[in-house]
Amino acid sequence: MRGARKVTHPQVGVNRAIPYGALPPPFPAPYHSAMTTSPAAPERLSLQRQLGLWSAVAVLIGSTIGSGIFRSPAGVTDKLPGPLPLMAVWVAGGLFALCGALTLAELSGAFPETGGAYVFIREGWGRMPAFLFGWSELVLIRAASLGAISTTFAEYLLRVLGHDPSAAPYSDFVHYIAAVAIALTATFNYVGLRWGALVQNLTTAAKYGGLLFIILLALAIGLPRTGGHFTPAVPAGSFHVAAFGLALVSVLWAFDGWADLSFVQGEVKDPRRTLPRAIIIGTLAVIAIYLLANVAYLAVMPVDVIRHSKLVAADVAQRLIGAPGVVLVAVMVMVSTFGTLNGTLLTSPRVFFAMADDGLFFKKVASVHPRYHTPYVSILLVTALGIVFVLARTFEQLADTFVTAIIPFYALAVASIYVFRRRADYQPPFRTPLYPVVPALFILATLFLLGNAIIDPSSRWATLAVLGIILVGVPVYLLTVGRRLR
Repeated sequence: MRGARKVTHPQVGVNRAIPYGALPPPFPAPYHSAMTTSPAAPERLSLQRQLGLWSAVAVLIGSTIGSGIFRSPAGVTDKLPGPLPLMAVWVAGGLFALCGALTLAELSGAFPETGGAYVFIREGWGRMPAFLFGWSELVLIRAASLGAISTTFAEYLLRVLGHDPSAAPYSDFVHYIAAVAIALTATFNYVGLRWGALVQNLTTAAKYGGLLFIILLALAIGLPRTGGHFTPAVPAGSFHVAAFGLALVSVLWAFDGWADLSFVQGEVKDPRRTLPRAIIIGTLAVIAIYLLANVAYLAVMPVDVIRHSKLVAADVAQRLIGAPGVVLVAVMVMVSTFGTLNGTLLTSPRVFFAMADDGLFFKKVASVHPRYHTPYVSILLVTALGIVFVLARTFEQLADTFVTAIIPFYALAVASIYVFRRRADYQPPFRTPLYPVVPALFILATLFLLGNAIIDPSSRWATLAVLGIILVGVPVYLLTVGRRLR
């Protein structure tokens, strides 16, 4: 990475060596990007900056609050069956996400280019690590994420209709309903960013308001009835370091989404000002609602009941107001997961678009629709992958695969800040507070999670399998785009 680097934009016709020291400040107006055209090149379609601050906040919150907070508490509590350990792991997950978000706020303001984490990894560590991120998104991450979220949507839909999603034949119907949900949200984002943003704004308001309603209901009605289930705070055998690490994986699944806004940052208005604010506001809002939700769950149900509750929010509502509460919460969860599906299909296709625009993927994937100005080929690709995964795998398999595959690249993206801070021309509009401690905490937590998952016999082979699939991308790169770029 030292000396001169070769920057190639195959669709634009730019191919020149630029010494790092000679680079201009990152993205002066107009922002330099693989999506801009050179004066000599024919004009081509590009993505447009249409998202304002609150739409950007809605993208982050809506992409984060989905299925995790409604079903992860059961798995978390099963590993940490005590009120204090349970709350501690949610606080740890929130701090983990906040450290990553504060770092990303700086990087996004400095490099407001479509692709987000892909761009940070490419600019900080080079093209092969960036390709591996895109490879992992393609074969593991995005399809698993879509599958897990849509599965929860389908389960709650069946529950609203009066069916048990775990009993045959409805357990099979879950997969088909999830596939239809993926296709429908893809359609919104195919026909325009404004449509996708509208759906995102409406569903985000509904899901955040719905969670607040459950929390207020639990504290106003449930807590006076039960007195809460907060003692004993740490029952015997309720805390082990290894179990804490495994539970943190489930919590991180619920918190994932704080980085998704960066994928679509090439379409955010006034990005150097808007992106840092949107990332910080959105992440803090999610942390607050998640901690309050867990307090509300404990106010109504003891730990031993929560750990066996697959659909905890609905069970809490049933105890508070009976059958109408189950229907109300189930509808709210459906809206929530539908919004998260929409957010995922709004943001994640931009990673493949950026890869293709950068010459690391099929050129056609970087196509922009002439009427809707969306990366329509990339959206269709992500949709197809999500449908295939959801028809073949269970929620637990999908969620664990997603978290294991994504966190190494989050760590790489966050660690790139140390590379950029050494460059004299690096001028971010926002600087991460408590640097270099905040990024370091995120990276150390990532190493702990991966190490714990490998050491623990229950997760060792699944973790190694996911990491092995990621490493398969190295020969794929060397035999394809890597050979072309030598």
